[in-house]
Amino acid sequence: MNRSSLRRTGAAGAALVALTLGMAACGDDADSGSSASDSASSSTPVESDSPTESESPMTSESPMTDAASQTFGDGCAAIPTEGKGSFNGMVTDPVATAASNNPLLTTLVAAVGVAGLGDTLNSAPALTVFAPTDDAFKKIAPKDLKAVLADKATLTAILTHHVIGEQLDPASIVGEHETLNGDTITIEGDPETGLTVDGNTAKVICGNIPTANATVYVIDSVLMPTK
Repeated sequence: MNRSSLRRTGAAGAALVALTLGMAACGDDADSGSSASDSASSSTPVESDSPTESESPMTSESPMTDAASQTFGDGCAAIPTEGKGSFNGMVTDPVATAASNNPLLTTLVAAVGVAGLGDTLNSAPALTVFAPTDDAFKKIAPKDLKAVLADKATLTAILTHHVIGEQLDPASIVGEHETLNGDTITIEGDPETGLTVDGNTAKVICGNIPTANATVYVIDSVLMPTK
């Protein structure tokens, strides 16, 4: 083989090597481009129209609404629909304070004040209170009512006879219960047909009213203690 042939062979080999290296480089560039594209794609945040957990609207029934819906009795229609004396207002106050805001219970509230029982009732952890309306007190002869209001011991006995030292809902109110006066009262009937107290002495006209520390049953007559 002469020198000219050797030169042609060497040039062809060099060209083949250069072509191979060039193809490899192109392959690397393509792979790198693909990897970069994949990486960029995976790191791009995905937008969603769905609200996050913290943004999701939360719905819950108001305790105010529950307070009104769980009551029963024709007399509930006379309870104010707005303000502190309404079901919505009374549910957040202790029982004596709640009663003081209710326009149906002004005589009872005055009697509680005379007896000095407001703080006792407000600070108790759990009570059931039978609350006579103003019309209930009007059934008592004026001179007799005046005499009772002037006799703190008698007044206290009457008022505490209306209070049970635990909270009782309609499912557990029926039966005989001890009062804070140390005697007993008996409740009969049911919310559907009507509840009566002490042998029909009084009728519940609006029951199961929640306050911050008590369940209240508004009654149409004043109860008298047995001791």
